[in-house]
Amino acid sequence: MTNGGKTTLANGLHRSLPNCCVIHQDDFFKVALLAREDGREPGPAPPHSAAQGPRRPHTDQIAVGEDGFKQWDVLESLDMEAMLSTVRAWLSNPQKFARAHGVNVQPGAPDTHILLLEGFLLYSYKPLVDLYSRRYFLTVPYEECKWRRSTRTYTVPDAPGLFDGHVWPMYQKYKREMEASGVDVVYLDGTKPREELLREALEDIQNSLLNRG
Repeated sequence: MTNGGKTTLANGLHRSLPNCCVIHQDDFFKVALLAREDGREPGPAPPHSAAQGPRRPHTDQIAVGEDGFKQWDVLESLDMEAMLSTVRAWLSNPQKFARAHGVNVQPGAPDTHILLLEGFLLYSYKPLVDLYSRRYFLTVPYEECKWRRSTRTYTVPDAPGLFDGHVWPMYQKYKREMEASGVDVVYLDGTKPREELLREALEDIQNSLLNRG
């Protein structure tokens, strides 16, 4: 879900959990071109992951759908193979991955390494779904979500009508598909204060780790 509090919660958990790394799905958006009002050649956007390799200039990989909007909120807008490759790099050597990403590995902490994945379509790509040990899904009502979206500034500005014409319908579509496929998630109320959400998720993760031990 867009603007549900995913990044805030992931960053809070990252600070609270030992030997913890985070991978953000937004870092794996494919390349788009931005139209320029001054008539000059457009430039590439939005954020691009280093795992994708060198970016080819002026190659627009974000399609325009039947709804008339750039298809940002669909799985095809993301390089999920690159994201999966990054996750597998962590799985193969969590300590090396952590150090390479500036995470201080705590020698006195239990021999447990945690990888957090944060994103809006994490449960729509089966090769990743099968790797999760715990899944969380933040929800906020339509009006709250739309208001939060209107207060954000994006690298690629929202086109008029994008939320109602593309963003919210795609969220509903993928949520229905997730539920129909039986993905087991813990639902979190994104309207709760961020401190309460962090405490709730942190306790659940810690209990899960204890039960596994």
